[in-house]
Amino acid sequence: MARLNVNPTRMEMKRLKARLTTAIRGHKLLKDKSDEMIRQFSVLIRKNKDLRETVEKGLSDTLSAFTLARALTSSQVLEEALSMPSKSVEITCGSKNIMSVAVPDIQIVESASGDIFPYSFSTITGEADSSITELQKVLKKLIELAEIEKACNMLAVEIEKNKRRVNALEYVMIPQLNETIKYIRMKLEENDRAATTRIMKVKDMIAARELLEKN
Repeated sequence: MARLNVNPTRMEMKRLKARLTTAIRGHKLLKDKSDEMIRQFSVLIRKNKDLRETVEKGLSDTLSAFTLARALTSSQVLEEALSMPSKSVEITCGSKNIMSVAVPDIQIVESASGDIFPYSFSTITGEADSSITELQKVLKKLIELAEIEKACNMLAVEIEKNKRRVNALEYVMIPQLNETIKYIRMKLEENDRAATTRIMKVKDMIAARELLEKN
């Protein structure tokens, strides 16, 4: 592992030790965050799977009922009956926080007045009623499915980003800091040994000079 290009001084080693402590703490926090995000993601994925199965079944039942209604009623009569809906639906989109990720929060607001059937029962067969009833049941779940799928996509992207940060700390920054601190420590010990050797030589030279002066 390549070390950082720094001056081997005690002040630099102190600064790098502080960085190493921060990096280790940050690595632990990011790892814990990653684990919790994966747990939340797993919960949403299971919910998404169940909702998708429910929605697909509901849409299949709706299409089957509508196909039967088209077969039993003329296209012109059916289109006229369904061209003026009696109820309206509004969707408001906000956001909510999941592990610091702002995911969509979609709310459905239906109009209080009006019947779900916008036609006279005397002109349309019961199969059309069944298709509209099934569609009303599946609409809320369809919107909820869209919300959860988007949340899953956003969480997956954030999990991948967080994983890269954890790997960068674990396999790059922390080893580099450890290697650099080790290098500075070795240099300082080497300098201390060199200084001790010089002091001993100076002492030997002074002792030799004093011995010559006595003689």
